[in-house]
Amino acid sequence: MSASGRSETTDDLLAALLDGMDAALCAFDSDGVITHWNREAERILGWSAAEAVGRKGFAGWAVRAADAQDVEERLMSAQDVPGRQVHEFALLTKEGGRVLVRTQSAGVPGADGKPAGVYCAFSEVHAQIDLERSIALSEALMDDASWGVVLVDVDLRPAVVNAHAARAFGSGRTALLGRPLGELLAQGVEELEGALQHVLAEGSPPAPTELWVSVRTPEGVRRRCWRSGFLRLGSPLAEEPVPLGVGWLFQDITEARQAALDTAQLRFRAGQLHRSGRAAAECEDPAEAAAVRLDFALAGFAEHALLDVLEQSADPDRRRLVRMAASPPLLPGAEAIPAHYAPGHPALQALDRIGSVRTSAPRGEAAGSWARERQWPEDAAHVLCTVLRSRGRTVGALTFVRAASRAPFEQADAAYAEEVAARVAADLDLASRPRPGREEDAR
Repeated sequence: MSASGRSETTDDLLAALLDGMDAALCAFDSDGVITHWNREAERILGWSAAEAVGRKGFAGWAVRAADAQDVEERLMSAQDVPGRQVHEFALLTKEGGRVLVRTQSAGVPGADGKPAGVYCAFSEVHAQIDLERSIALSEALMDDASWGVVLVDVDLRPAVVNAHAARAFGSGRTALLGRPLGELLAQGVEELEGALQHVLAEGSPPAPTELWVSVRTPEGVRRRCWRSGFLRLGSPLAEEPVPLGVGWLFQDITEARQAALDTAQLRFRAGQLHRSGRAAAECEDPAEAAAVRLDFALAGFAEHALLDVLEQSADPDRRRLVRMAASPPLLPGAEAIPAHYAPGHPALQALDRIGSVRTSAPRGEAAGSWARERQWPEDAAHVLCTVLRSRGRTVGALTFVRAASRAPFEQADAAYAEEVAARVAADLDLASRPRPGREEDAR
């Protein structure tokens, strides 16, 4: 290819690059004559490249006469100083309107190193301000916002993490990047990934959602509740929407949510105690009243309740518990049968401690065999035993049983069980007293 051919190809390539830019761009030679004018400059001001190239400066067509000298001096001064210069001034459109633009200009050195001209990139001030605001917002969110911010790529792996989110995960910002969410969360990962996939497919949800997760940290697994919002991210440079991932913003509301749950739980349990008291008051037989209380206590608390009464004996060292009732009822005839508990059984421990004992099936051990050895229902996985006391003496033991689908018993559960046990013990104590005869009733 000849030199002239290569020159034409280079000029065509340069023209294509200039026309493809998102910013308006023009260039001046050392005398201030316009040599280049791209399509974005034409869009903003309305002057075509054919009308602009070859003019000396903006005087007489793209700027007011009163401002022409000042604008030219400010633009051309860029070739005499290093770096870029930023200016703002008003230009005229082809229709006669005024547009406030922000320019960045810099000198263009020639082959001999001397100034050969100036290039000037400019954009409308409001568009530039919008861009700067977007950049400033992104930097503020990614720096240290009061919310956790995670940009998740289409493979559902963190791509950018801010400082708040890193603290929430108990790790450094770079340590989280590119890792599967399953390595970061012990529980709740299915719900989170489902939400992210929905956003990628359907778009941003209309309202925030609350997610309970268990976070793996160097200190151990932490249970947290995060109020989360999701935004689908798309490329602004593509003609058709191309998903770049999901913006996930979250705030830790564990304490507030747990407090609300605890309050609701206390309110419900207090209501159950009140209703059970009303129902027990209608029972003529105190033993029946005790069974009614167990039915009410199970709601939202456990799957089974076992009531064992301490058999009275003249020998203080001999004690035996007898199954008096169960809720829901066990096999017919299962009541009034001695419970042959082995030494160290949690029910016997509760008698010794005059308090509550909590236990759960060991990991790796079959729950059925573990429960059968202790004479509990087959589905027992978590058990709470508490003592029955009335008038300063032990009446028996009350056992609550939870299945594996429920969480283990906690201290608050033990307090509720002890409250139920106090009422049941009073009923059993009343049932053990001799009832007056008809003659005494009449008197």
